[in-house]
Amino acid sequence: MSQNTTPTTDAIRKLIEEFNKLPGIGPKSAQRMAYYLLRAPEAEAMLLSDAILSVKQKVKLCSVCFNVTESDPCPMCSGDQRDRTRVCIVEQPQDILAIEHTGIYKGLYHVLHGAISPTEGVGTNDIRIREILERLRSNPVEEVILATNTTLEGEQTAMYLSRLITPQGIKVTRLARGLPYGSELEYADDVTLTRAIEGRQEF
Repeated sequence: MSQNTTPTTDAIRKLIEEFNKLPGIGPKSAQRMAYYLLRAPEAEAMLLSDAILSVKQKVKLCSVCFNVTESDPCPMCSGDQRDRTRVCIVEQPQDILAIEHTGIYKGLYHVLHGAISPTEGVGTNDIRIREILERLRSNPVEEVILATNTTLEGEQTAMYLSRLITPQGIKVTRLARGLPYGSELEYADDVTLTRAIEGRQEF
């Protein structure tokens, strides 16, 4: 049986394996990244290393909205510049970046950190649903915007949340259908996302 004779070291092989674990990074991309770092100045490699360690050591979840932050509560929740009568519920922290980039929404957020997906073993207790219900009971919120992804899991999650929130007398809206079905919020362009926010409909 022939053995793999690829001329590489254990250190490089390990780095390639770690890059390959990242989402969207295949074996070839992982290999290119590893060899790029090998050729890069040591200072550049140290900057990357420091940035990774800094994220793991300094970044945490806001105890109010569960967005990523370096201070708790996060600047959005602790500041007075946002419309506190509206809360937009998203699946992941990167969805907030997409919405904020449009510049049109000025309310608060709540990050679920996932969506209901029985096939993947993700139930209602595995995401931040209990926390948003407690938050709504203790704060004067007039509208909840459901901005979960337009995937099967996102739609299931939106419907479940709507059934829980509507009886509280809070207006529940869903982003308009300008977003194609099956898409993820973080990849939507600004124009499409702006129209989806502006054209949101009662759920």
